[in-house]
Amino acid sequence: DVLPSPDGPAPSVSITEIRQYLRAQDIPFHDGYSCLHTPSLFVGDGGDQPLSANAPFTLFIDKTTGSFLCTATLAEGTWQDFQANVEMRLRGISPIPPARSEEMEEEMRQAREDARCIWERALPLWELLDEKETKEIKALFGISQVTNATLKRFGVRYLRTARSLVFPWFSPQDATLKGLKLVRVEKNGGTITYVEETLPRFDSYRNLFGLPLIGRRDTELVLTGWELDALALHQAAGVASLALPRGTSYLPPTLLPYLEQFKRITLWLGEDLRSWEAAKLFARKLSLKRCSLVRPGNLQPRPLEALNQGLNVTKILRSALLASHKSIVSFRQLREEVFGELVNTEQVSGVKWTRFPELNKLLKGHRRGELTIFTGPTGSGKTTFISEYALDLCMQGVCTLWGSFEINNVRLAKIMLTQFAGRRLEDQLELYDEWADRFEELPLYFMTFHGQQNIK
Repeated sequence: DVLPSPDGPAPSVSITEIRQYLRAQDIPFHDGYSCLHTPSLFVGDGGDQPLSANAPFTLFIDKTTGSFLCTATLAEGTWQDFQANVEMRLRGISPIPPARSEEMEEEMRQAREDARCIWERALPLWELLDEKETKEIKALFGISQVTNATLKRFGVRYLRTARSLVFPWFSPQDATLKGLKLVRVEKNGGTITYVEETLPRFDSYRNLFGLPLIGRRDTELVLTGWELDALALHQAAGVASLALPRGTSYLPPTLLPYLEQFKRITLWLGEDLRSWEAAKLFARKLSLKRCSLVRPGNLQPRPLEALNQGLNVTKILRSALLASHKSIVSFRQLREEVFGELVNTEQVSGVKWTRFPELNKLLKGHRRGELTIFTGPTGSGKTTFISEYALDLCMQGVCTLWGSFEINNVRLAKIMLTQFAGRRLEDQLELYDEWADRFEELPLYFMTFHGQQNIK
């Protein structure tokens, strides 16, 4: 009775609800870029023992969808599946990874078997008997500059019967073969087209090509849209590089946990407008603050082409643009301020305080273009009063910016949140998220300056 009905869509869940649930169940977690990290339900003996904060945080919960993936066991499922397994654990029953349908399991098993047969028939590209044939194949796929050492490192093979390059998909858990991608070239006049085929089928093929070569200590990554680009990047710049399974068309949410360890991700997806738009979209999924983008251009083609032209790949990577530019903002960041402007169209005539009628008599409300200075000795209550003064206006939609050089922002926000809630939240922590959600909606901002600052 705790399992969700298979009929109909799974209900959506907010990040606040996810956090509240984890806290209520005493499940330790910390925030990542795209996911929340927790110890896994599926590792160990299970039972009704609480999850330890000392255990490896190998289970990742998507902040947007609530779906989860355990990178230790490859168990995955919806947010409802996660809750069901938590309930089972509380009852002393070992959690069971959500099962696929028998048809899907059989399809995946058959795909793995077919992939294994093809993999065994394919030859390592650097070990073809005829060196001339090797050169012809490399020229056909535009990889004449890619060395045999690079091909060997990534395990690229060639299937003669299909005239296709074969890229493996190895399980990150135990390095077993999970699937393949075959790429062949079709020529139509002077046009060259690359045709891809995957095992399992495309919508189930979720390989981050190159993932087994990534070290646990790697913190920087270049994300590409094509396997051959990943080869070129590693060879030309010696950087950790991965290729997305479906190029610029899709970034599967189940791949996000494998990208959490990287503090900086550079997206170099291709050389056309579609690649540029996809890079900007993916950067939002991955968290703008850690992403950089390589803008397509004549001097910045896709990585393989850059290698073939002898361009300085490292220099191109260094010129990547930050996804969140310090001097450029999006409407999303301005949304609340615009709302405040619309709500307060009569602001020039002064916004009255609701809590301080006597102050309205003195100052005629808060008016645009006026500066008011409050003075008083230490401990006289200036900060406490100004917090109430500002909060009163902020709750009416007046955009408010705090530049507090003496009191740090965390302490100041705590004072204002307590005044906003009108209660001691330290005694009622279960109400924190509810009041924090409301407080977050206010058009309130804080400068990051603190202490003595240069006048400039």
